[in-house]
Amino acid sequence: MERSFNSVTRPISAQLLFLLITSFLIWPCTEAAAASAAGELLKGFEATPNPSIPFFQPLLNDSSSKFSFGFLRVNSTQLALAVLHVPSSEPLWLANPTTLSRWSDRTKVFFNGSLVISDPRTGMFWSTETQGDKLVLLNNSNLQIQKGLDNSNNVNVPTVLWQSFDFPTNTLVETQNFTSTMTLLSSNGLYSMRLGNDFIGLYAKFDSGSDQIYWKHKALQAKAQIIEGNGPIHVQVDPDGWLGMYQNGTTPVDIESFNSFQRSLDGLLMVRLEPDGNLKAYYWSGSSWVLDYVAIRETCELPSPCGSYGLCTPGSGCSCLDNSTELSSGECSSSGPYSNDMCSDPKTQKNDIKVLRRGGVEVPFKEWMRYETTPSLEECENACGNNCSCYGAVYNNASGFCYILDYPIQTLLGTGDDSKVGYFKIKEGANKKKINSGLGVGVGLLGGAVLCLIGAVGFGSYKIWRNKKRVNRMLEEETGGVMSGPYKDLGSASFRSIEMCSSGHR
Repeated sequence: MERSFNSVTRPISAQLLFLLITSFLIWPCTEAAAASAAGELLKGFEATPNPSIPFFQPLLNDSSSKFSFGFLRVNSTQLALAVLHVPSSEPLWLANPTTLSRWSDRTKVFFNGSLVISDPRTGMFWSTETQGDKLVLLNNSNLQIQKGLDNSNNVNVPTVLWQSFDFPTNTLVETQNFTSTMTLLSSNGLYSMRLGNDFIGLYAKFDSGSDQIYWKHKALQAKAQIIEGNGPIHVQVDPDGWLGMYQNGTTPVDIESFNSFQRSLDGLLMVRLEPDGNLKAYYWSGSSWVLDYVAIRETCELPSPCGSYGLCTPGSGCSCLDNSTELSSGECSSSGPYSNDMCSDPKTQKNDIKVLRRGGVEVPFKEWMRYETTPSLEECENACGNNCSCYGAVYNNASGFCYILDYPIQTLLGTGDDSKVGYFKIKEGANKKKINSGLGVGVGLLGGAVLCLIGAVGFGSYKIWRNKKRVNRMLEEETGGVMSGPYKDLGSASFRSIEMCSSGHR
């Protein structure tokens, strides 16, 4: 004891200052931990990201500790508020998926009745814009802002002002309602899921214009009927292994069953819109996510499995529409994509656009594609060629259907039927200039080398002639004008001049 006292050599004021600073630094983390343990965050809570945390910084856990809400680190430098499935570290929901804030100790999240992300540079970055009392994470992963108690009808439950289940990102979990006002968006932003009046639709955003539907599941209405004017439909992931479509009540108008249909599962069941545009269901087995359902089973039926100007042939995989182009890095990118921005300059369009024709091709998801009926391939091509907003067309000689592609060319289907012919616009500009400039540089270097060689040889010949003349004159002076035999000492001057000229142009 005495020894420990003697080891203290710093003044008491220094110790107090150290304790105060330490308490100030760890206070936000202590408050977050206390709030998380209580299962809710109250007004006045705030926290900042810890620069040393590489992946996820929890702020709030549910009562089962299966889900956690906190800071998710994205691409090392960006931050999203997220709800995580703790056993798998899989994000189920993001607050701001399209515009992310910075992972910085100057970024701050706080709860003042609204859940807010802010930083000094942009001010308020994202907010729920509510006036609640507390933030709660439920044991189904739903994050809620609640206010007071609802005493109407003698039900003492909090009023829910906002919940994450109303703003899904790319994932739906069991018991979560998905309504006609919501959109499920793939993580790359290219594909979305929305509800129609009696169907589930998957859409691709191939350009800035309207989305193209590529998959549609219509309600079979086997157990219940959809009544027009009786409200929109909604879907829900059922824990018994199916995706149910409802209008009113608890009886579904359609059931899309999973592999685990009517099997008791202890783990979480979720549906996700993947980056390739497919809709898949998974369940948590306790150690990994198990694939439970696939909406689009064939690779070639996906919206663009081989990329732009690609060709997907069932059983053969990916290739390019242009036989002279090789598939590299998943893209047929040797030719520049056509852009309908050229509508503003028809002359540029005519000069920079070439046409690619290919037989044995078919449009994907053709039942949802726009088409016209034309009597011939030529008229189908003219319908697209005379319209600068048309990217391509596919003609079926048997039916006379002319499918108009009013979005940038994606993957086409390969068939063995040569009566199905594709007509596609390709922009030559960038690659042609690149090829031409490369060719020009090559020709220039070759021409320079040739001129250099000619100059060197000429200069060397002149020096040889001059030296020979000088030697002859000296010999004539020494021999009285008599000289025998040719002059064989060429020297190295001409070769040195060639070497110097060549080195100057390497």
